[in-house]
Amino acid sequence: MLPGFATPDGTLRYRDRFSQFREAGHFRHPESAPGANELWLSSIGLGTYLGEPDDTADTNYIDAISTAVRSGINVLDTAINYRHQRSERNLGAALAQLIRAGDVKREEVLVCTKAGYLSFDGNLPADPRAYFMREYVESGVLNPKELAGGMHCIAPRYLEDQIERSRRNLGLETIDVFYLHNPESQLADVSPELFRDRLKHAFALLENCVNTRKLRYYGMATWNGFRVPDGTRDYISLSGVVELAQEMGGGAHHFRFIQLPFNLGMPEAYTLANQTLHNKNVSVFTAAAQLGIAVVGSATLYQGRLTHGLPAPIRQAIAMKNDSENAIQFARSAPGLTTALVGMGQREHVTANLKPALVAPARPAEWARLFPESDR
Repeated sequence: MLPGFATPDGTLRYRDRFSQFREAGHFRHPESAPGANELWLSSIGLGTYLGEPDDTADTNYIDAISTAVRSGINVLDTAINYRHQRSERNLGAALAQLIRAGDVKREEVLVCTKAGYLSFDGNLPADPRAYFMREYVESGVLNPKELAGGMHCIAPRYLEDQIERSRRNLGLETIDVFYLHNPESQLADVSPELFRDRLKHAFALLENCVNTRKLRYYGMATWNGFRVPDGTRDYISLSGVVELAQEMGGGAHHFRFIQLPFNLGMPEAYTLANQTLHNKNVSVFTAAAQLGIAVVGSATLYQGRLTHGLPAPIRQAIAMKNDSENAIQFARSAPGLTTALVGMGQREHVTANLKPALVAPARPAEWARLFPESDR
């Protein structure tokens, strides 16, 4: 497996190879996150969620990832359950090829993955239940009592197993960022008290994985958890999560990244003051900045919904050439967002989606005018 992880010197070297993007502000530091705050990360990252679990998509993904890294994208995001582990393996294959060819070094790229959902291996088995019983339950990896919704688990033994599989799939000794994948799924089945206890044990394992250099940082990749009002069943308090991380890892804990949807149709990370800090209601962006957490946005194009039909005022305010570019430029310009992830399963997607990075992000004051009534 490839040794190393993303470093300040490596990502600076990567940034400086792309002078046009550098001058346009495409690369930025996750300034609020201690330890990670000297990394230079691309404002647009490549996601690997969509696509069929077949050989054609594999070939296209490897080509797209290779194109992205050669073109100015050094944030790569995947998950063990994406396309039944194929997306992780595609990312690993592409990265190995790039390094062998001398196109990139390991320390220049931030590789992120996730676990929590039960995952198949390559293809959907004829009998999924029998597969999970054999692979996880009978082997002692998973206690069925630790499952939520019959499909989600954050128990330490399960996470440890998934991290090892992800390291093999990616071909990496150290994963830069490991996310608990949609941990709010647990809250449909368990009490907030039990959820907190499960998180506590998960964080203890993840801090240990950092100490043994299997991971560099960890965090949460959510869909609803940080995006819904306080009091909603699947709501997650970021300050509460950070308190747990501090309990497990001290002031130098490694919970330094969160991921949540952020786009023109899902702007809650900026507009909704659903987090409480120092007796004040603030947005997730504001809370993360104060708590030392970098924010990564997912669903930048809302799975294609934002590639057409945007309202005229949005088009006029952002003023890119088409709606896809407008949506990407909106997300990457958000004050407090480090990287906007875009699913890119073909090289043509990479070429098209990188065009906004040649334009400086909107200034914060100008961008904020899109939300004159925000309660952030």
